[in-house]
Amino acid sequence: MAYEKKDSKDKIRIDITDGFAVERALKKFKRLCDAYGIVKEYRAREYYQKPSVKKMEKLEAAEKRRKKSAKPRHSKKI
Repeated sequence: MAYEKKDSKDKIRIDITDGFAVERALKKFKRLCDAYGIVKEYRAREYYQKPSVKKMEKLEAAEKRRKKSAKPRHSKKI
């Protein structure tokens, strides 16, 4: 089941009724947090990073992705 990105103004709410397993509720909560981007936002705000450093890391990641996709893939033949 694909989750679309939710509006950040919405709140995460899980209604639990009788007979609803705690493990299932936690799993649903984690999926919603992922859909809202809460964990990603938290990690980005863990420490301050200068804009120039952010830009350099972004460029390096893009270059790494380009190199990875341009690498020839050889399949093993037996």
